[in-house]
Amino acid sequence: MSIGSTGSTLPRRMLGRALKRLREGSGVPPKVAAQAIRVSAQTLWRIETGQQGPKLKEIYVQALCQLYGAASDETKVLVGLVELAEQKNWWHPYEDVIPEVFALFIGLEEFASELTTFQLTLMPGLLQTADYRRAGVWALQPQASPTEVERNVELTIRRQGRLRDDSQNFTVQALLCESALRYPIGGPAVMGRQLRHLEEASQMPNVSIRVVPLSAGMHIGLQIGSFVLLEFPEHPTAYLSEPPLVYVDGYTGALYLERESEIHQYRSGLAGIRRVALDEGKSRELVAQIAREYEG
Repeated sequence: MSIGSTGSTLPRRMLGRALKRLREGSGVPPKVAAQAIRVSAQTLWRIETGQQGPKLKEIYVQALCQLYGAASDETKVLVGLVELAEQKNWWHPYEDVIPEVFALFIGLEEFASELTTFQLTLMPGLLQTADYRRAGVWALQPQASPTEVERNVELTIRRQGRLRDDSQNFTVQALLCESALRYPIGGPAVMGRQLRHLEEASQMPNVSIRVVPLSAGMHIGLQIGSFVLLEFPEHPTAYLSEPPLVYVDGYTGALYLERESEIHQYRSGLAGIRRVALDEGKSRELVAQIAREYEG
């Protein structure tokens, strides 16, 4: 499945957000801005929202900055983002096995400084073993070829590389319902190895794994459902900093939530989930106990 033209996700979003801020500050209507660079209003919207697809050109950015009355220093910074935004991502070779809606997530995950995930029934991708991922792909995409399945597994393993290789700049907090530990994805042997892998991952300095036991009963997480909160490092130029984002995966699509009110609500939900979750030590003990059950 094609995900459109290539380009680095975060610089594209930074550039689009800055151009929109300048346009709104100058009072230039979208139609006038689009005409200035000879594109449709829809294409201008895609540029301003950081969507994949429109070919970014330095001349576009220069023309828009001039139209909006941007300072020369700011224009130089934004023009410099064009080259970064058009660079190929590391995951470009896997675009045939990445759903378009998930390509954005991978691009954002690449730049996140902190990822917090709550999962009801499945292991987070960053903590899955190859066997677990393989079993999941076969179940969800029974029509996939063996090659496609293996490329999907390879993509997952590549994503996990940041946990090991960029541990000082990337942290993961995983809140897992006990049900995610007990669904026998791939069978007992696969789950036994998966839970032993969780044990090992929980020892990493940049990984926190906490389990919400079934004994917790009703809690806010059951109403919220599974989600991922991504947070990003501050950019030296403050207005280019990427705001936090919540990703909610669905069967027919996905949601990317960015409004402050939405982020606040999910943070409140996380606080409620943390209140009923076991601490890291007791979580590790429960993971080991269930692993032994699979191994027995």
